[in-house]
Amino acid sequence: MSKIEKECRYAESHEWVRVDGDIAVIGISDYAQHALGNIVYVDLPEVGDEFEAGDEFGAVESVKAASDLYTPVSGSVVEINEALEDTPEAINEDAFGTWLIKIAMSDPSQVDNLLDAEAYAKICEG
Repeated sequence: MSKIEKECRYAESHEWVRVDGDIAVIGISDYAQHALGNIVYVDLPEVGDEFEAGDEFGAVESVKAASDLYTPVSGSVVEINEALEDTPEAINEDAFGTWLIKIAMSDPSQVDNLLDAEAYAKICEG
């Protein structure tokens, strides 16, 4: 059974969002990292890149698959987790402790459109 953090909101594409003021901290769920297997590479955007909710912002590659990453909210990238260049496997070790990007949200109300932990758990079970 994958771990699901109650304080996060989720996209159906398995990204999580933790809100810190107007900043959305984004990573991939424990369910997603289990499905991918051993992560060997993470492709992240540049600081300053702008995205609309649902846009592809990067990719995660594992020994068995590659998966696109989608931003759950609109806004501008203010920080990327540069440590993942050297240690992408940190996502496998702690999916909720290892964020990918931080976005300054242009519309924080978009978080309300994301799944809560209970609704996300149902997707993972299905």
